[in-house]
Amino acid sequence: MSTTAEPKIKAEVGQSLTEAQAREIYRQGEEAVVFFMLQQQARLFAQSQQMLAQSRQLAESQMSTAVQGVSAASLKANVISPTVPSGMQPVYTKASVPKRRKRPGRKAGHQGVRRERPERIDRVKEHRLASCPECHGQLRRCDRIRRRYTEDIPQDIKPQVTEHVIHRDWCPKCRRFVEPVVPEAMSGCTLGHRVVALSAWLHYGLGQSISQIVEVFNHHLQLQVSPGGLVQMWRRLAEQLAGWYEQIHADALRSAVLHADETGWRVNGKTHWLWCFSTNQETLYMIHKGRGGPALRKFFREEFAGTLVCDFWSAYNAVVSSRKQRCLVHLLRDLDYVETYRKLGQDWEAFAKLLRRLLGDAIRLWKRDGVDEREYASRRQRIAERLSSLVERSWEHVEVRRLCKRLRRHQDELFVFLDHDGVSFENNHAERAIRPAVIIRKNSQSNRSDRGAVTQTTLMSVYRTLKQRGCEPLDTLVQSLRSHLTAGVFPPLPQKSATNG
Repeated sequence: MSTTAEPKIKAEVGQSLTEAQAREIYRQGEEAVVFFMLQQQARLFAQSQQMLAQSRQLAESQMSTAVQGVSAASLKANVISPTVPSGMQPVYTKASVPKRRKRPGRKAGHQGVRRERPERIDRVKEHRLASCPECHGQLRRCDRIRRRYTEDIPQDIKPQVTEHVIHRDWCPKCRRFVEPVVPEAMSGCTLGHRVVALSAWLHYGLGQSISQIVEVFNHHLQLQVSPGGLVQMWRRLAEQLAGWYEQIHADALRSAVLHADETGWRVNGKTHWLWCFSTNQETLYMIHKGRGGPALRKFFREEFAGTLVCDFWSAYNAVVSSRKQRCLVHLLRDLDYVETYRKLGQDWEAFAKLLRRLLGDAIRLWKRDGVDEREYASRRQRIAERLSSLVERSWEHVEVRRLCKRLRRHQDELFVFLDHDGVSFENNHAERAIRPAVIIRKNSQSNRSDRGAVTQTTLMSVYRTLKQRGCEPLDTLVQSLRSHLTAGVFPPLPQKSATNG
């Protein structure tokens, strides 16, 4: 077995080897030459492996950057926009934020909340041990007791079936048979008012799907219903409540402050729009084919005398109103959108800083505490002057010029909340009012017909308004339907409940 001798002259990979050094290695013999060549080969192989690993790492980082760029571009084009609320943005598009370190529950020193002891006791059940559970010895009976209260739903819930024997008698004067009205159910319905009102409330009030409602009634309440039967009953209920829907419409038009918003909807597979007009006392939903002026003219049948709070959607410009308040949160979202998906530079940072500071000062003035009227008027005037100075400056950035154009167009509609009580600087009220409809859209996929759309808007508006006015929806609808069948006249929509202030 031959061995190679290490040469006395060494050279690193990449280092130039002179002719004299090469001849010196050659003169040391064959073994020295072979050793030197093997050593150089091992160093070249190690260096090549290192370069290959670096190239792979670089390629992976470039690919990740490209994927993120494509995702950002697709999100910018399809999902994220300045008008999309935070609750409607996909979770994967939001940046991770640290968790709040606030402990759950009430603060120290505050009175806790617990379930009150029931006023009605249906049955009393005594519990006593026959022997000690540890040693199984005999117990000495004492007079010490402890009371505990539990509330539960009985297992054998059974629907109540009533047979109505209706007598038909002859009227000689009218010369026809007459019979009394059955007030427990609508005409042609085999299910009572409470079943209809409860099922409709679960669907149009809470956003449960029809299949889930059928599951609850068939298996838990032991009342056999079908999807088609529920839909037919809901349509009849909506026809009965059409007068309430018109009353909600009229009350909204007479309100001092009205919030408006819209979202996409589908009717029979075609694109429609769900409009929401909400106040503190009522909410009206309306489904229309368009998102522009015709839909708004359908709602605003006359000039609106109050303040309309809305976003910057151009269709609201055509609404004849005494005042409009544009949502400042949408404006702040637009700033964040530009800084995330647009190239900055030039004078964007200065403009964004001035605008954010101006909006923040206005909001802080709106939340004033201990500011007298003279100081308030002075600061209000200063805010108006700062806005005029901001939009009149000459800016170079294309996004700054776009936003300045919007600010000039709505210059008188940005700080209305500072001059009138009850007006908010954002449109969160309408976005919260439209959220239940968005949940229903996700669970039930909108409507399959125009008639279904009418039923949708009518029942959603009634249930939402009853909730806002502090009325219990089931009892209110049951009593109103019975009153209508008995007296022949549907009662007016209840106003704010006395128990709710």
